[in-house]
Amino acid sequence: MNQTQTENNPRTYMGTAVVLTKGLFHLSDAKTAHGLVRGTERFKIMGVIDEVNAGKDAGVVLDGIQRDIPIFPSIQAFTGVTGTIPDYAVIGVALCGGRLDDAWQDLILDVMSQGISIVNGLHMPLSDIPTFKEAAEKYNVDIIDFRRSKPFDQLQYWTGKVFDITTPKIAVLGTDCALGKRTTSRMLMQMCQANGIKTEMIFTGQTGWLQGSPYGFILDATPNDFVCGEIEAAIVECAKKSNPDLMILEGQSALRNPLGPCGSEFIVSANAKGVILQHAPFRKLFDMVEAFGCCLPSAEDEIKLIEMYGAKVIAVTLNGEGGSREDLIRYAQHLKTTTQLPVLDPLNDDLSTLLPTIRAFIDN
Repeated sequence: MNQTQTENNPRTYMGTAVVLTKGLFHLSDAKTAHGLVRGTERFKIMGVIDEVNAGKDAGVVLDGIQRDIPIFPSIQAFTGVTGTIPDYAVIGVALCGGRLDDAWQDLILDVMSQGISIVNGLHMPLSDIPTFKEAAEKYNVDIIDFRRSKPFDQLQYWTGKVFDITTPKIAVLGTDCALGKRTTSRMLMQMCQANGIKTEMIFTGQTGWLQGSPYGFILDATPNDFVCGEIEAAIVECAKKSNPDLMILEGQSALRNPLGPCGSEFIVSANAKGVILQHAPFRKLFDMVEAFGCCLPSAEDEIKLIEMYGAKVIAVTLNGEGGSREDLIRYAQHLKTTTQLPVLDPLNDDLSTLLPTIRAFIDN
């Protein structure tokens, strides 16, 4: 059986799952897996399949927090130890170009042979490949290629209805890709909800869907002409169905990323008036194009660019990769001085310190 679109309500729990990372769990390539380990309403994560990090707890490897999600070297090791077969195996990596090599394809076929359905968020649609179609039929499992574009007649074109939505919107934008924009967006949503602010996140990437966010779309699976309309449609649907106090918009890539600039849509077409900027101060070159010497802008310079689009940067969140905790604290203090904005590390600092800023944004 082949399934390319999930018709369930986006918040519907789908079942148990393992996450496939094939030796990459400790790297940023496994950011999809990292999001699932941090939390998801769509699946119950039973384990991670990763031969390099086998024997460890996934949470401890990720950020030092025990989450009781064990890492196994193979799917056979998982089933042998747990005595269970999960409903799904989720491909938990974001590979350059979204293409799976032969070793990855062999792993997925091996998993399917155990009677486990595959959830694939990469650009490479497995259910179109004869080998995988045959395996799905042979083992009576599903292939869910959820990164396919919607059928043409379901795509939304921008209409301007977003200007009728009065719900305050904060876009979490970044100075590069793979900085943690989705993680910060989800943490902000949860923090606001815990403090009495009814908040929804508009997801725009594969991990947001996997985590069970109810509103959104997958931006890089959408034809460019319809990106702005799909953002708008998600916002309008969210306002109609949930009527939140605040919407958090998950940004993608960066305004100046040469691999695929993105971000203006959230300000110009989604009408987000507030921005929280995610920045990695110790990352000097854009991810995956380091050989070309493409330098990241400073946070101060990016703030100026964002505000030229008509939005207000209300805070800066930091990714400390490549530097020590002490270096990050010093940088944060420097940036607070130069920008007069709240600056913090969402993984290590108390996000609730942003509550006064967020409440003021909502009120104004």
